Amino acid sequence: MNRMGSRGITMRVLQRISALIDAMNERIGRLVYWLVLAMVLISAGNAIIRKVFSMSSNAWLELQWYLFSAVFLLAAGYTLLRNEHVRIDIVAGRLSPRAQAWIDVLGTIFFLLPMTIMLTILSWPYFLRAFEFNEISGSAGGLTLWYARILLPVGFLLLSLQGLSELIKRVAFIAGAGPDPVKRHDVHAEAQLVEDIRRMAEQKGEG
Repeated sequence: MNRMGSRGITMRVLQRISALIDAMNERIGRLVYWLVLAMVLISAGNAIIRKVFSMSSNAWLELQWYLFSAVFLLAAGYTLLRNEHVRIDIVAGRLSPRAQAWIDVLGTIFFLLPMTIMLTILSWPYFLRAFEFNEISGSAGGLTLWYARILLPVGFLLLSLQGLSELIKRVAFIAGAGPDPVKRHDVHAEAQLVEDIRRMAEQKGEG
């Protein structure tokens, strides 16, 4: 097998890995949607109970913080998958798609992955200590801490994996072996918006 054929096989394997990572973060991101609903309901319930009955609970308040942390950390990889992280495109927006892909490749290699991998490694002992000693919040009636602390290594691991997936997709695009990932995200977002509008119209008609 010649070198070009070997490279093609390697690229297809990497693209398959990228697709698996994308599917995993897509599924996790959609599950996290329900945590947002739970957080809103708990927050509203806390506020109503506090105002009506003059009662409050540190456990329920901390649960709100835990859920917020879960949404923020567990959906970070999903947000990167959807290309929804904040970008400063004053310069990059004027460049060609290929040049933008190179910027993303360099940024992922030298900034994103080193940061997320380091935070994954450093946060793991932080979780283990809380788990081994069964640490509990210092607030009266507070919750067990490791439930929240495990979100750090898991969240940064998911973001690291998604960074790897985005790196693979951009390398494939530069090599001419894959589509422009940014345009693909835009097309997907437009299709999703059209689908949401259609569903809303159907629900309104049924109502």
